[in-house]
Amino acid sequence: MTPNTSEREIEILIRARYPLIYLVSWEESRAENMLSAVASRQGKRILIWSVTRGLCDSQQACDKNLREPQAALEFIEKSDQRAIFVLCDFHAYIQDAGIIRRLRDLVSSLKASYKTLVILSPQLTIPIELEKDITVVDYDLPGADELESVLNQVTSASQDGSRFRVQLNPEEKERLIQAGLGMTLTEMENALAKAIVQDSTLDVRDMDTILQEKKQIIRKSRLLEYFEAKEEFGQIGGLEILKDWLGKRGSAFAVKAREYGLPEPKGILLLGVQGCGKSMTCKAISGLWKLPLLRLDMGSVFGGFIGQSEENMRRAIKTAESISPCILWLDEIEKGLSGTQSSNFSDGGTTARVFSTFLTWLQEKKKPVFIAATANNIQSLPPELLRKGRLDEIFFIDLPTMKERRDIFAIHLRKVKRDPEHFGLDQLAQLSSGFSGAEIEQTVIAALYEGFHQNRDINHSDVVQSLQAIVPLSKTMREDIDSLREWAQTRARPASSPENTGSNPILDRAKNLEFS
Repeated sequence: MTPNTSEREIEILIRARYPLIYLVSWEESRAENMLSAVASRQGKRILIWSVTRGLCDSQQACDKNLREPQAALEFIEKSDQRAIFVLCDFHAYIQDAGIIRRLRDLVSSLKASYKTLVILSPQLTIPIELEKDITVVDYDLPGADELESVLNQVTSASQDGSRFRVQLNPEEKERLIQAGLGMTLTEMENALAKAIVQDSTLDVRDMDTILQEKKQIIRKSRLLEYFEAKEEFGQIGGLEILKDWLGKRGSAFAVKAREYGLPEPKGILLLGVQGCGKSMTCKAISGLWKLPLLRLDMGSVFGGFIGQSEENMRRAIKTAESISPCILWLDEIEKGLSGTQSSNFSDGGTTARVFSTFLTWLQEKKKPVFIAATANNIQSLPPELLRKGRLDEIFFIDLPTMKERRDIFAIHLRKVKRDPEHFGLDQLAQLSSGFSGAEIEQTVIAALYEGFHQNRDINHSDVVQSLQAIVPLSKTMREDIDSLREWAQTRARPASSPENTGSNPILDRAKNLEFS
């Protein structure tokens, strides 16, 4: 199995006699196995310390007299062995003044020997005194090769007379492995075991089980929110151009796309009138591509302590990358990034630094995290975000056209278990000129309330009366919507097909005055 980037870096550091290496990883066993392999290739021993077991060799022979951190460090300093010494969860002791001094004393002797000290911990804690002496390495999560090895073990076990079956063709196997990227080996093993226990079969349907395991990772982060992919594009009327664009990019996360030379899609910004389906579209992308949907609330990023906001943004990014490929949804992004220009005067530059961290990541990100951002007010967005290269495309979602309104009425009537054929959809579409999709949904709901109150089923007249009672946003915020349209005319791509544009949208809104 080919070593990953962090494994190669660690081996180089050990060969170059770097004295102190801080290895950040949750996967203790996997990291220890990797270090054992490195030690073997370099002809060295490996000794692993923990506060519960003391110092243990590869044969699990442990010296419990060395359980105290100071005693272990003293032993390492006096040892003349060619060895890699691994200290597990040593971050709990590294802030102690005596430990700091002992580690600083060790640096010179380690450089002059064939010994390397590796601190293995899931949490990075480095006192300022040791910043120049310690080299930090983030141990990568398992790649596709390692996850495939786990899946192959399960497949082999199923062929040895086991009571479960594996029904995966090569393409489905690859999709299952892609879904598992971002998980530890233990998490992947647990997810596969759970899938098998459910129905004694492992097949492509078990991708949902893997996504549920990823949901646990998100819940623990507290900065991101996991959304279930319940929405489908069949529940969204119109937006043919946007749907086609997304449909062509759903398979771009596969290995086959990399071999073809195709880069992974970066993301989109959905700009448009409120209530026209921007947020629902973001959710539907997750269902279409079968990828986890994570929502980043920019408000949760900002903290009250110096440096906390920037660290929260880095943690959110790292969490999203850890379960990639995934979709990172930033709803109404302009609200979280407003005030960037005046940040130096209003909040000491915190907003500007957080935004800079996010922008740099957008430009340089290597992991397959697709950004799905929505905005209602383009004037509040920093211009740096709109530059090509950070996002693939900006789509403008306008008020629905007549054909789209007809489709939206049909969708919402079916959703409430009513047959659209019993309603005059063409007339409803004509009367609802200037209405957003959300407003059309509310007219159907209002009609249901009226019918329920009168203890009868709803009819066409109920929906018409609901339409006449609502003043649409296109009338109350006409100037803002016209300004948004004017901006988008030359700067954004329309989400709907030109052949569905129907009559002039501004004239459509004027007709709405007849029943307002």
